[in-house]
Amino acid sequence: MGRRKIEMKMVKDSGSRQVTFSKRRSGLFKKANELATLCAAQVAIVVFSPGGKPYSFGHPSVEAVAERFLTPNLRSRVSIPRQLVAQPQREAKVERLSRRLNAILNKLQAEMKRGEMLDEAVKAARKRSKFRKPINEINLYELIEMRKAMGQLRERVKQRMSEIEASSSLLLLSKMATKQAES
Repeated sequence: MGRRKIEMKMVKDSGSRQVTFSKRRSGLFKKANELATLCAAQVAIVVFSPGGKPYSFGHPSVEAVAERFLTPNLRSRVSIPRQLVAQPQREAKVERLSRRLNAILNKLQAEMKRGEMLDEAVKAARKRSKFRKPINEINLYELIEMRKAMGQLRERVKQRMSEIEASSSLLLLSKMATKQAES
């Protein structure tokens, strides 16, 4: 479907509202993480879903930021772990982990967009499919055509599975290399 401007008003349908909440919440948390990473800012966000379930994001933690907010003159009471302040190696590790989190969030967002595009493609394919009739109403020629189309589909699925397996193997090797580098 792509990006489009939507009118800022409450979403009436509860299912759509929950989907909108989930997508916007993850986008909000992603932006907060980027702000914390890029600007070394302390950030805390607390959000309640339409169903009343709480979600939070904090850097270094929601508790630390809330404590600092509630007692602004007592900077020494902020519960930032001393290891993060005292050791540059820890700061570098936090930075690496933040970059990995951002990369994973970007991949997740891309996959969600890809899923939406695939859903649209499936809907469009169903509309233009020549195999709309119930199976017991299809003649021999149509059955042969359907068998041929299913064979082609099976081959495409096998090819895609191979691509996914190769991709996951590369991802696993990358994770192993990252773990060894961190050690």
